[in-house]
Amino acid sequence: MELHTLEEKLNYSFSDRSLLTTALTHSSYRREHPGCGHDNERLEFIGDGILDAVIALKLFRMEPDKPEGTLTKTRALVVCEKSLATIGRTIGLNRHLLLGTGEEKTGGRDKDSIIADAMEAVMGAVLIDGGYETCERVILELLSDTIDEAISGALITDHKSEFQELVQKKGCVNDIRYVTDRSEGPDHHKLFFVHVEVDGKIMGSGSGYSKKEAGQNAAKEAIANLKR
Repeated sequence: MELHTLEEKLNYSFSDRSLLTTALTHSSYRREHPGCGHDNERLEFIGDGILDAVIALKLFRMEPDKPEGTLTKTRALVVCEKSLATIGRTIGLNRHLLLGTGEEKTGGRDKDSIIADAMEAVMGAVLIDGGYETCERVILELLSDTIDEAISGALITDHKSEFQELVQKKGCVNDIRYVTDRSEGPDHHKLFFVHVEVDGKIMGSGSGYSKKEAGQNAAKEAIANLKR
């Protein structure tokens, strides 16, 4: 796909577009195409650092009364793998990734880890190409909603713990269980279906490409059902 469409989503045009190409190049692609240049791991290293710095400063200014521990937890929610992968999908970054054949076949284009790493690499590329102030602008434009959600508490990622706390507040609970109902698909890309029950009563269901993810989604639905 044409890289200019991704640049439009980033609201930034690269002077050296090869930096953007490198940021989108997964190590699996480079292994299969040794003459293509570098993969995105070095840019990912730079991007990880600049994301932490920009978000830390933004939170410091937005939350003047919050202690260091709270700011650290909030920043972790903003720049975590899931948040970055969600933004990457929103701007279509995953559609531009250069992946090796094997990684492509095993669903690499939709893996949170690969998309999040590429997001970090792209931010590193913006920093090198356009400088700190430009990179700061791009990051804050992309992550502004995520920052607001993290501050408001809407980005709580451990739905299991939140569900357990809510249930316990409502009274005595003897047993909370997560039950795997079934799985579908090939071994390398299996989708799991899980429900959560409290004292034998089903409270929510969810699916995911690991039992852990499916359980978290089941807890998320259960929380929504409790709050109705």
